Amino acid sequence: MELTDIARRFIVHWGEMGSNWGVNRSVAQIHALLFVHGRPLHAEDIAETLALARSNVSNSLKELLNWRLIRVTHLLGDRRDYYETSGDVWELFRTIVRERKEREFDPTVALLRELSADPALDREPPDLQDRLRSTLDFMQTLGSWTDEMLRLSPATLEKILRLGAQVQRFVRPGEGTEAAAPAPIFPVTPPMPPTG
Repeated sequence: MELTDIARRFIVHWGEMGSNWGVNRSVAQIHALLFVHGRPLHAEDIAETLALARSNVSNSLKELLNWRLIRVTHLLGDRRDYYETSGDVWELFRTIVRERKEREFDPTVALLRELSADPALDREPPDLQDRLRSTLDFMQTLGSWTDEMLRLSPATLEKILRLGAQVQRFVRPGEGTEAAAPAPIFPVTPPMPPTG
């Protein structure tokens, strides 16, 4: 498949950004290809289009499936597996947040709960006890907020994000009135999950 210059530039950039997010470049590029193409592709097409080894494509597709960012589909009369991703950036964003929370955030909260409940913590310096407990409190609050945000419809979530800077006026009256608040950045580009 021949890529347009726009598609090629997006795919290359997404791969570079993936590296910044802790994601293998090939994983990010494959996801970007499926996103911009907008139709299912089989592994051979992906490998040929991105000039990647078939084994690299296979491993990258497994990683994307594991993160629930792509799904397998089939075409009538073709026995091969085809892969597609959502074209809805909000769905992708929510999937990434949910998966990262489950893999990275929740295990840390579980450990902090375990440490806070351990009687041995009482033998640690008071400042360490305070830091661990305040970290747990912060992470539980942030986790609850994230869960609530993930339950909202994309339309409601978009409204909340667009309110962003305007909420400051109610929370901190009188502050920041001398300069206009920056416009919220929208649409939000979802981060890619890390590999590994």
